[in-house]
Amino acid sequence: MVQWLETPLNDLLHQAGSLPHALLLRGPRGIGKQDMAIELARSLLCEQPRPNGRACGQCASCGWFDGGNHPDFRMLQPEADMPADETGEGAKPKEKEGKASAWITIEQVRELHDYIHVASHRGGRKVIVVSPAEALNVAAANALLKNLEEPPAHTHFILVSHRPQRLLRTILSRCRQLPLARPATAEALDWLKAQGVAQPEVVLAQASGAPLLAQALSAGDELAGRSEFLRLLADSSFDPLTAAESLRDLPLERFVGWLQKWTGDLVEQRMLGRIRYNPDFVREITLLSRRIEPLAALRLQRKLTREQRHVQHPLNAKLYMESVLLAYHALLNPVRRAA
Repeated sequence: MVQWLETPLNDLLHQAGSLPHALLLRGPRGIGKQDMAIELARSLLCEQPRPNGRACGQCASCGWFDGGNHPDFRMLQPEADMPADETGEGAKPKEKEGKASAWITIEQVRELHDYIHVASHRGGRKVIVVSPAEALNVAAANALLKNLEEPPAHTHFILVSHRPQRLLRTILSRCRQLPLARPATAEALDWLKAQGVAQPEVVLAQASGAPLLAQALSAGDELAGRSEFLRLLADSSFDPLTAAESLRDLPLERFVGWLQKWTGDLVEQRMLGRIRYNPDFVREITLLSRRIEPLAALRLQRKLTREQRHVQHPLNAKLYMESVLLAYHALLNPVRRAA
């Protein structure tokens, strides 16, 4: 588990005898909340915990947990987030063809009913981790609420949320909330360097300071693809239609995300003299920011931020890219009205 969450985890384990039946770990995506929730569950189920409350790693309970088949533990998560080889209790491998669901379904929650109302296998606690909790669809959220209202003794729900504002207020009211923050930049960079991550400053900026998300961004070809994309945007001979044709195979999620951060940096450099997301393109952003009208850039940046939620929806990707890149081209070449 990441070092910056050790203290809040230890604080919780010091209160293990008085922990609430429902705990919500909330904070930005990519800081290690789910790993913390799983380590908390492992420690609560351990039969011979260390003096600080952490799991011993040696008892039968730890062996089952580490093997993915603890009878008193359940993990509720979207099918799309399940490991490809998931076989442990409480999680099912994908059974049907097609795209894996991005939601936690009511069927998954209903399976908890019998589980939590039967005595625990080891005579101790039962722990259910729900991550991310905002992935509960409406029916699933209401079904989970019933379990949170009257849970059996020694049953703990640990909810993990990147966007707690999307949860039902009634669910929030039944949880003790623990806010978790990003680590300091220096600590995050030291951790990324220790993990062997290339260009740690760049990926950390792209991940808005979230180290685990930055580590994920450094994998594969994403960094190289981003650099190529941004060089295209910075080219003095930028042509929106030619660019859209060359980018037709780029996933829309990357296209929208990269352009949203790029336009955000143009606005911040023009208005505040700083760059947040793309520290490796300072010269290019500085030059381009002198050409834009800040209000127009801010409108485009906000439009792209809103549309990040909908990039998975089916649409004509090439036409969409053309329309957005035409708007970007107009941003760089504003029509000056005569006085």
